[in-house]
Order: sequence, then structure tokens, then C-alpha cells
Amino acid sequence: MVEVYERIYNAILDNRLKPGTKLVEERLSEIFAVSRPRIREVLARLAHEQIVELYPQRGAYVAKPTIEKAVDIFEARRVIEPAIVRRLCGNLTSEKLERLHAHELLEQDARARRDKRSIIRLSGEFHVLLSELSGNAELARIMRELSTLTCLVIFLYNLPTATTCRHDEHALIIEAISARNVALAESLTLQHLDHIEQSVKLEPPEESTDLEDVFKVRD
Repeated sequence: MVEVYERIYNAILDNRLKPGTKLVEERLSEIFAVSRPRIREVLARLAHEQIVELYPQRGAYVAKPTIEKAVDIFEARRVIEPAIVRRLCGNLTSEKLERLHAHELLEQDARARRDKRSIIRLSGEFHVLLSELSGNAELARIMRELSTLTCLVIFLYNLPTATTCRHDEHALIIEAISARNVALAESLTLQHLDHIEQSVKLEPPEESTDLEDVFKVRD
């Protein structure tokens, strides 16, 4: 069921499945040619990660974070992410730095193409990469969930720039980490999170999504 999970997860992360979209078990079972119990397992896993919301007698929906939930997400990130960059500064290697720079190039390419979905997805993945490189598996797991939820907040509340941050903010964080300047890396990370939260808008547009249309072409 890993493939089904990844395809649904990626569709959510790419905003092809929008916040609030109903995930109908029967339709997903037909689309992926697997049993409904298998689909239910995948949806339960996504619900455990807070990416999907399950309602008795109503079914499963892509998570639709409230403003209060968004505030909680950013508060959690402000606690966790300084610890991540601090840890990474302490165990940085040339290989880790190369991976950060390689990801930065992917972001630059997405910006050059003005691919808003990729920009937001890659921005979230940058923070997950930081957590993975820090070497703490639990921080990486938590950061993955928080990053995905942040993407949902961005898509739902429509950031004006649709980029989540200034184009150079990740580069500046990488530069501080490269210099092992812990205080600067922490400060830049917190500023970055503040910029994202301050840009969130209310009143997201309501749109319907056709499940078959989302998955008819493989990722």
C-alpha cells in the first residue's frame, strides 16, 4: 500500500487534492484497483499524520486546518526548528552541505519556471531535509508532519506571494549553517517562520476536486 499512500500524499502536497476534498473509499478503490479495506488503511495512516480528517458516517477528507490550528502549527515549528538547525550546525559535513545546496538549486529552478505548486512543495521539503540531516529521526518525523500541514495552510489561506518566503531566505539559512553560526541560523529560521505566518490570509476559495481526474495520470 506504500504506492497508494505516496500517490495520495503527493497529490495533497502538490495541491491537486485540495484541503476539504472528500476522499471517497469506493472511488479510490476503483482508481487504484485495490480493495476498500486497503484504502481504509491508507486513509487511517494519513489521518494519524493529521493530513486527512475522518468523520463517523461522513468519511475522509483532506485536512482543512483552521486559523487556530495554523497558529498552533507555527508555534510548534518555532520551538522545534531552532533545535534542528542548532543540531545540524554541530554535526555538519560536506556531504550534508552539498545536499542542501542541491535542494536550493531545485527551488531556484521552480522559481524560474514560476511553478507555484513546486515552489511551495520544495519549500516545505527544505525544512524536512534540514531535520533529516540533523540526525534526529523523531525530529524528522515531526517536521515532516508539520511541514505538510503548513503546505495545507498555505494552499487553504492563499499566501499573496504563493512562495512562502523571500526567494533568498533558504539560501541565507544555508549560509549561516555552513559557517556554523548557530545564533544566526536560529534567528533566520525564526524570521522565516514569522514571514510565512504573517502572510496567511482568511477566506480561502472553495473548489471541488474530481478524484479520478487527479489520479488518471501517474505522478
